[in-house]
Amino acid sequence: MFFTLLLSLPLGFLFLSLLSIPSCSLKLKLRKLSLTFTPPSIGCLISFYKNRHRLLSWYTELISESATQTIVVHRLGAPRTIVTANPDNVEYILKTNFHNFPKGKLFTELLGDFLGLGIFNVDGDTWSTQRKLASHEFSMKSLREFVVKVLEDEVESRLVPVLENAAGNDAVLDMQDVLRRFAFDTICKVSLGMDPCCLDLSRPTPPLSAAFDAASEISAMRGAAPVGAVWKLKRLLNVGSEKELKDAVKLVHECVNEIIKLKREKNEDKNESENDLLSRFLESGLDQEMVRDMVISFLMAGRDTTSAALTWLFWLLTGHREIEAQVVEEIGDQRLGFDQLKNMSFIKACLCESMRLYPPVVWDSKHAARDDVLPDGTPVRRGNRVTYFPYGMGRMEELWGKDRLEFRPDRWLDENRAVKMVSPYKFPVFQGGPRVCLGKEMAFIQMKYVVAAVLSRFELVPVRSEPPVFIPLLTAYMAGGFNVRVRRRGQQ
Repeated sequence: MFFTLLLSLPLGFLFLSLLSIPSCSLKLKLRKLSLTFTPPSIGCLISFYKNRHRLLSWYTELISESATQTIVVHRLGAPRTIVTANPDNVEYILKTNFHNFPKGKLFTELLGDFLGLGIFNVDGDTWSTQRKLASHEFSMKSLREFVVKVLEDEVESRLVPVLENAAGNDAVLDMQDVLRRFAFDTICKVSLGMDPCCLDLSRPTPPLSAAFDAASEISAMRGAAPVGAVWKLKRLLNVGSEKELKDAVKLVHECVNEIIKLKREKNEDKNESENDLLSRFLESGLDQEMVRDMVISFLMAGRDTTSAALTWLFWLLTGHREIEAQVVEEIGDQRLGFDQLKNMSFIKACLCESMRLYPPVVWDSKHAARDDVLPDGTPVRRGNRVTYFPYGMGRMEELWGKDRLEFRPDRWLDENRAVKMVSPYKFPVFQGGPRVCLGKEMAFIQMKYVVAAVLSRFELVPVRSEPPVFIPLLTAYMAGGFNVRVRRRGQQ
């Protein structure tokens, strides 16, 4: 979802780091009692071992039992970490005292080799400069029209033919993989003005896409390392996964630098700029390294988040055919233009409900610049990691009621069937405050377009009956893919 993470790339992979050493201390303020584990703690070791296959659910349970919906984690060799699902705390972190909670050195160190000076990896003046530039560009009507045109071309020329072929041959199709390829094609066209042809299944995987996969995965695993010194030593010696990361980043930089070079030449020859983001950034006067890192950040944000959100929504709809029928009814036979897509309230409600239950990024972490106190009374010390937890927030009875685990898009609609205004600190999938996602509405346009284009023509039938496994890394994905058979809508 290049728009979903736009200007707000979270530290979802730090979830793995958070839990990678089980010798820890958890202090919970419970409603009826206080429970403390202190290291070395056999109780904590046993708890981690018992819950190693359900860590997201376990953390959700711990937070739901806390009187403040906040817990404190002490882990050997890591900063004291505060994990919260309290909307007041989230608002304080993201807005009220925003300047005290930057991304911090830990984030920039983990992703620095890959993202460099890109907007997702910086704070302060460097972030502010890029934010203002991106904010201006995303307010332009010409960019919105360009995005819809890109979506139309990619859907009609590639996505629909792939689905038609699967329907005609009764073939099993991994929709997660198809949607990821679609998202990468789309983000490359919008950001770089180039077409990697990922969704052309007759071609091999483009080198840029493969390098992005490798760089993303290895950067995420840095955060999962039990001891940070291990990956740092491997980087120093240029061995193992760190050598692979160095080679992948080198290939990404070479590809993007070549695209920038060709784009400059093309724009100079034509004496006019194109509509993609790279052309717009080149006009701003930023140096080439910063432009390169900015577009890499946008590519990073756009590869997996939209496809993750769509994958889980399509799966949920296969188990709620009555809701799918309402989606198809809203689509009708109308043209999929910007205004028509913007008015599709029920599809937006479905997307919000799906992301509430299965957020593309399950955690986001900041680091305290100074000592502080959160609104719920939790003390914060300088250097502490402060994490808010969208996955757990979507499962809090205090926030969403007793039916919180049910897929109910209607909860997002008012009596006039318009989408309700919900606080971004209760539903922080797009962040909030100064780093709120500038491309939020374009993200919904992109996702609505795909939902409408697919479900107006096809019905997806899962191959497996058992519920899929939700796996959180940089962005969440469905373990084993989403394998389906495709039926033309109305086909018996």
